[in-house]
Amino acid sequence: MRLFATAFQAHATIQALASRYQGFILDQFGVLHNGQHALPGAVELVEYLARANKKLIILSNTSSPAHTTLQRLPGLGFNPDHFIGAVTSGDEASKLIRETYGGGNCDENGRRDDDKADIGPKRFVWFTWGKGNSNAPSPLHFLKQCGHVEPTLSVEEADFVVAHGSGVIRGPGLSDDDGDIGFQSMGSFLEDGDLTEVDKVLKKCLELDLPMICANPDFVVQYSDGFRYMPGNIARRYQEMGGRCTTFGKPHSEHFEACIRELGLDKDDVVHVGDSLHHDIAGANLAGIPSIFITGGIHADELGAAIGDMPDEKRLNNLFEREGATPTHVLPMFRLYDGAERNDIT
Repeated sequence: MRLFATAFQAHATIQALASRYQGFILDQFGVLHNGQHALPGAVELVEYLARANKKLIILSNTSSPAHTTLQRLPGLGFNPDHFIGAVTSGDEASKLIRETYGGGNCDENGRRDDDKADIGPKRFVWFTWGKGNSNAPSPLHFLKQCGHVEPTLSVEEADFVVAHGSGVIRGPGLSDDDGDIGFQSMGSFLEDGDLTEVDKVLKKCLELDLPMICANPDFVVQYSDGFRYMPGNIARRYQEMGGRCTTFGKPHSEHFEACIRELGLDKDDVVHVGDSLHHDIAGANLAGIPSIFITGGIHADELGAAIGDMPDEKRLNNLFEREGATPTHVLPMFRLYDGAERNDIT
C-alpha cells in the first residue's frame, strides 16, 4: 500500500511553513542533531520557533526514556525549555515489559500470581549498547523502568528478548562499573549491519519460541562519522525467521497521536519533521498529519545532492515512489536562513 499525497511542495527555507503550523513534532537524528552535536542551523531554528510561540515536541525511535532524551539537549546546544516534552519508543517498550514481566510474580499473561511470590525476576536476552557509547545514554536508564526483570547471557534461562541497542548482548548487573557484568559480542553489526553473530543467538531464541520486544525500530541512523545499524534490523530478522515481535515507535500512528494529545492542537495545525521515509513520513501519513521531509538525513546519498542543497525533482519522485511514501513538504535541512523559496513542485 502506498502512503502518500499526490503532490509535495519543495522549499529552500522554512519561513512559509513556520506561519502555517502551530505545532511541530520533531525527529532527533538527521533533523536536530547527529548524536554528537546539533546540525547546522537547527538550534537557531528551534529558538526562532519558540519565540514565535510554536509548540515543539520530540518524537524519537530512541530506546532511551523520554527524560534522558530531554536531559541530553543542553549538551547538544538546545534549550530543553523550548520543548513541551518527548515521546520515545523506549518509554513505550519499557512500559510493556514492566506490565507484562516486571512484577516478578506474574503469570504468562502478566497477571499477579501470589502463588509465585517467591519466584525471582523474569530474565531476558538483551541486545543493547556497550559501555562508552557517547551517542546513547546508559542502557541502565531503560532497565530501571522495566521493573523486576534481569538480563541473562543464557538463552535457556530467558523468558523474552529485547532489541534495545546494537552494541553488545549484556548480562546481569546494576552498574556500568560492575566488573562482573558479562558481555557477548554482536560482531560488526553496528558498523556494517552484518548479522552473523546476532543470527546465532536469534536461532536459539526461536527454538524456544521467545517473544521479542523491539524498543528501537530504526534500521539506520546517521552519526557524525557515518551510518550505524540499529535494532530494527534485529527485529526484522527475527520476524523473517518466524519469531514473534512487538515493535514500538514510528511508523506506528499511536506514537504520533500521543504527541498530538500532548500538543493539544488539531491535526491540521501540526506537522511532523523527519528524515526517514519509512518511519517518519509513512507514520505521519498513517496518522493523518502533514509532514516535512529533510533530504539531508539518511536518504542523502540516494538523492545525490550536497548536504543543504535541494535534490533533483526526478530523484525525489523516484525515491518517494520506491519507498511508497510521499511527504507534504520537502526541505534540504532543518534550518532557518535568508534566501529565496524554491517554486512548489506539483
